[in-house]
Amino acid sequence: MKDSFHEGKMLLHFHDPAKLKTKKVMYEETYYARDSGTLEQLKELSSGRRAFEESINGSSFITEAIAREMAGGTTSRIQQDLQKLERYLPLLGNLVMCVESVGDNHQILQWTTDLKIRWTSSLSASSAFSLGGPKFFRIDNLRFEYGMALFLYGALLRERALEFLSSDLVESATLFRKAAGVYQYLAQDVLPPLQPKLTSERPLEATPSVASIMSLVSLAEAQSVTVRKAEAKATSGGLLAKLHYGVVQFLEEANSLLKSSTGDWNDASERFKRFLSGCSILHEARSQRYIADDLKASEQLGLAIGVLRYGMSNFQGKLPGKALPFRVFLQLFVILLELQFLR
Repeated sequence: MKDSFHEGKMLLHFHDPAKLKTKKVMYEETYYARDSGTLEQLKELSSGRRAFEESINGSSFITEAIAREMAGGTTSRIQQDLQKLERYLPLLGNLVMCVESVGDNHQILQWTTDLKIRWTSSLSASSAFSLGGPKFFRIDNLRFEYGMALFLYGALLRERALEFLSSDLVESATLFRKAAGVYQYLAQDVLPPLQPKLTSERPLEATPSVASIMSLVSLAEAQSVTVRKAEAKATSGGLLAKLHYGVVQFLEEANSLLKSSTGDWNDASERFKRFLSGCSILHEARSQRYIADDLKASEQLGLAIGVLRYGMSNFQGKLPGKALPFRVFLQLFVILLELQFLR
């Protein structure tokens, strides 16, 4: 299966988090409404849910022209989906607070169960496609719905940031940081109360640790954009080396966090693991390359060769192997050639 990596000069991007699917949910058909106002609110919630649900499931029959007009003229499908989620999430958040405020009411618990909330996972190894299609995880809790919708929102912010990469680096970095904030909110506020309700059969996206990892990944991506801006300004090699290593630190923290939980590590897809390790290795290689280049320019050849040897011994042992995506291997191979010419 082809790896879901986007490759730019300095940025490898993992698209899988945005590839979530879900099943239909109709709030007004399960929750009882005592008055017409409440009924309309439930219908509005279902309508908002259906709007992004059909889009991510690829089942929408709305033409591109109509979708563009409904979204205020934007032609970006990602931005259109972000707008749909921005309308849905506040309504859902209000319902979550209302339902949780009454405690474990048997009737409300039954209504929530009847919603049959189901989502796929794009990060779990156990969710791989089979002949019957993707695996859906069902958790009868509104906070699960809220968490998964927010996770998708953060993932789409990352995809939107990528769309600005070639035209507006400031906006791109801002969107990556906004995604990091969404994931941090998930990790600290939304997902912890859900954990006692989960079983071992849960998507990784519903765990606070993975939300924290995605926050770190988003910060690393924002830092990668900062590197690209600095390179465009012909910034000194020493500063570029530090900026690259800043990306490495975010990714190493994310990788360590994933490994610290045996369950999460075992459940995580190999592509997710390869993305974290591959990006970290690539940015460390570029950091070493700039350090060696600066040392050579200042005629500190001994130190430059020491950095070169360290870099080559560190990275060659990890190539080509299955641990790294092929595109990361190609970029590392180019860097190793550059280091050779520094001798």
